[in-house]
Amino acid sequence: MSPHHAEQFPVRALGGPTAVFAYGGLRFLTDPTFDKPGDYTESGVTLSKTAPSAAAPDDLGPVDVVLLSHDEHADNLDTSGRALLATVPLTLTTPGGGQRLGGNAKGLADWESVELKRPDGGTVTVTGVPAIHGPGPREAIEPVTGQVVGFVLTGEDLPTVYVSGDNAQLALVEQIAERFAPVDTALLFAGAPRFPVLFGGATIVLDSAQAAEAARILDARRVVPVHYDGWAHFTEGRDDIRAAFTAAGLADRLDWGRDA
Repeated sequence: MSPHHAEQFPVRALGGPTAVFAYGGLRFLTDPTFDKPGDYTESGVTLSKTAPSAAAPDDLGPVDVVLLSHDEHADNLDTSGRALLATVPLTLTTPGGGQRLGGNAKGLADWESVELKRPDGGTVTVTGVPAIHGPGPREAIEPVTGQVVGFVLTGEDLPTVYVSGDNAQLALVEQIAERFAPVDTALLFAGAPRFPVLFGGATIVLDSAQAAEAARILDARRVVPVHYDGWAHFTEGRDDIRAAFTAAGLADRLDWGRDA
C-alpha cells in the first residue's frame, strides 16, 4: 500500500450531501442540493429540508464533474441540482441514473472506472464502488430505496479519495478498503437517516459509530462528514459524529469542510 500523502486539498461542505473540492486540476461536486428549505414528498414519503445550502450554484464557479450517488431522492438531487447538471460536462452516477438523466450523465457499475483528463496532463481515475441504501441484501433494498453508488478517486501523485454515497453497510467498506486502503480523504455520508415505514426504522445510511468504524477500516487520514445536517430525517448530527470519533480515538481525523 502506498503511504499517505502529506498534502491535503480543501473540501467545502455545503450542507446535506453536497460538497465541492478541487482534485487533479478538476473541480468535483457531490450530490447537488440547493433548493430552499421546505417539504418534498415522493413515493408517499415526505422529506423536510430544514436549512439552506451554504452556497448557491452560481457561487460555485465552474464544476467539471458531479459525483452523484443517486438521482431518485430529493435530498441527494433536487430541482436546482438537476438544473446544474445541464451545465456540467460530466455527471457520474448509477447505471440506472445514467439512463434516466441522459445527456452528459454516465453510469458506473461496481468497480467500473473512467479516466478523466487532467488540465496539466495525466489522468484522474474515478472508480464506481459498491453502496447499498439500507440494511440487508441488495435485492431486498434496491426495490425500496433504489440503486446507489460510491466513488474512489485516484491518480499519479494524488491522494486517494473515497466518496461513500448513501451507503449503509460496513461490509462494503471492507471490500473497498481491500482494494484502495489507506485512503487519504473519505467523504462519509452519515446522519443515521431513518423512516418508520422503511425497514422497521433501521438506518438507511451510516450512523455516527459506523462512520467512525468506516474510517478505521479505510485507515482514512482525513474524514469529511457530509449528509448529517439540513434534513429532518437525519437523526444524528455533528455532536454525535464528534462523540463517536472521539470514542474511537479518531477525533483528529475529522475535517468539517467549512473553511475551504
